[in-house]
Amino acid sequence: MKHTSFQNMRCPIARSLEHVGEWWNILILRDAFRGLTRFDEFQKSLGIAPSMLTRRLNALVHAGLLARNRYCEHPPRYEYVLTDSGRDFKPILVLLQEWGNRHFSPEGASVVTINRQTGALAQPLLIDSISGLPIDDEVFTTEIRAPARNTPDTN
Repeated sequence: MKHTSFQNMRCPIARSLEHVGEWWNILILRDAFRGLTRFDEFQKSLGIAPSMLTRRLNALVHAGLLARNRYCEHPPRYEYVLTDSGRDFKPILVLLQEWGNRHFSPEGASVVTINRQTGALAQPLLIDSISGLPIDDEVFTTEIRAPARNTPDTN
């Protein structure tokens, strides 16, 4: 069975992939975190065809991960900046980078996360903010639950 959209699936991973699953989208978000905001900057960094870049930027704006702001009237020019939802994607990018360094970089890590003050390499780890424990299979498990239902106010 071929899916054309994951929008109606209950799985939050599938729904997330609806917005970031296209590999160009993740690379555009990576570049946005590095400070790129303009069409020509993204195009130069990625070597992506203009028509594809337009589609991907529009998709990220539609998904609420980027905001499109006009910075020039004539000719009309826009910049693309991360929204709160887009900024929330940062930990996923950092962990994806770490995973890629660990499993797909036999020559060694070419991109790393470092402490701005000390220059020390970061060792990203997913931590539960309530218990402070690493999220691993020894302590945590994934559980499928019925979705919370919004009920009308009966007062």
